[in-house]
Amino acid sequence: MATESTGRKLVTVLSIDGGGIRGIIPGTMLAHLEKQLQDLDGPSARIADYFDVIAGTSTGGLVTAMLTAPDKDKRPIKKAEDINEFYLKNAPQIFHQFSWFDLVGKVARYIRMVFRPKYDGKDLKRITKELLNETTIKETVTNVVIPTFDINLLQPIIFSTSEARDDEAKNALLSDICLGTSAAPTYLPAHSFDPIDSGETKHTFNPKTTHIFNLIDGGLAANNPTLVAICHATKEMSAEGTKMLVLSLGTGAAKHKTYSATKASKWGFLGWACYFGSNPILDVYGDASSDMVDIHVSNFFEAHKCPENYLRIQTDRLKGEESSVDIATEKNLANLVVTGKKLLQGKVSRVDLGTGKYKEAPGEYSNEKALDDFAQKLWEEKKFRKDFLEKKHSEEN
Repeated sequence: MATESTGRKLVTVLSIDGGGIRGIIPGTMLAHLEKQLQDLDGPSARIADYFDVIAGTSTGGLVTAMLTAPDKDKRPIKKAEDINEFYLKNAPQIFHQFSWFDLVGKVARYIRMVFRPKYDGKDLKRITKELLNETTIKETVTNVVIPTFDINLLQPIIFSTSEARDDEAKNALLSDICLGTSAAPTYLPAHSFDPIDSGETKHTFNPKTTHIFNLIDGGLAANNPTLVAICHATKEMSAEGTKMLVLSLGTGAAKHKTYSATKASKWGFLGWACYFGSNPILDVYGDASSDMVDIHVSNFFEAHKCPENYLRIQTDRLKGEESSVDIATEKNLANLVVTGKKLLQGKVSRVDLGTGKYKEAPGEYSNEKALDDFAQKLWEEKKFRKDFLEKKHSEEN
C-alpha cells in the first residue's frame, strides 16, 4: 500500500498560468486558500507547506517564486495575501503607461514596437532581483517547476527544484528563471544568462556541463503548466496506489474578443503582432495551450474515476483592458481585483468542447466553496503524513 511505504495518500500539485498583470486573479484565489489553511492549521500556514509541486509559467512563475523562495528562517518570503499587493505596487513601474494626453509618447511606443519590445524590462529586472536576491531554484521550500523556451535551442527548458538538486548546471538563480519565463515576445526583451556567472555568488560546478540560456516566455511552451507539473509529480508517486490532488489556476481570458478569418487573411507580420492594441498570435498560442491542457487533464482524472481531485478555476469573460497583459493603470488593476473576487463567488466551470467557452458545471458550487473543500483535503493529507512520521519514529525507538 502507498500509505504504508511512503506515508502519503496523495501527491499535491498547484499550477498557475501565465498572463501578465492578470496574475492578480490567481493571487485572489491563493489568498483565500491560504486563509482557509490558516483557519485549519494556524496563522503560520503557507501555501508551500501543502503542495509537493508548484508550477508557474510567466507571471505564474513569478507567483511561484514568491510562494516558495525562502527567507532567513527558511520560510516563504511572501504570504499569499501579499501577491496582489505586489502587483498593485510594481505593475505600473514594469508596464509604464502613457496618459491619453501624451500622444507623442504613445506614438513613439508603437513605432518602437516595430523594432524593439514594447517595454525595456529594466524595472522588471530590478524588482525581480531585489525580491529574490541570490536565491537559486534548488533552495525553494518545496519543489517548483517553471517552463521557459530557449530560442537558441528552439526547445522548451523546464527548470525544477528536483533537477537542480541533482544537477548543479541547472541550478540557476530564481530571478533569472523568472525573467526568462516572463519575456513575452513583443512585450519584454528575451533574457540570457550563464548560470555559472549568475549573481554575486559564483557557482562551483564544471563550466563544461553548462551553457548560456537564451530564454523567452514559457507560455509558448506551456501557458497552462498543469501537465508539466503532473509529469514532475509522477516522480513522487513511487508507490502503487498513490493519487494526485491538483489545483490549476488560470489568469482569465476574453473569448468574446475573437478574430475573423476574413480580417486575419489580410494581416501581415504587424497585424498578427499588434491588432488594435492586442496581440493575436500570443492570444492564440496562450488560449489554445491552456484549454487543451485543461481538456487533457480533465479527461485523465475522469478516466481514473477521481474527477473531484482536479480543480481548475478560470474565467473567459474578461472584457476590454481587463484582458490585456500589460495595461497597468490604477483603474484596470482595481478592476482585476474585483474580477478575482467575482470569480471566487462564481460557480465552478468547465471548458465546453463544442464552443470552446467555459460553462458552469451542472450541480457544482462556487469556486470559494471548492477552494474550501480543497483546503480541507490538503490539511488532511498534511496531518496524515505527520501522524505517519510520528508513528514510524515511535516504532523505531
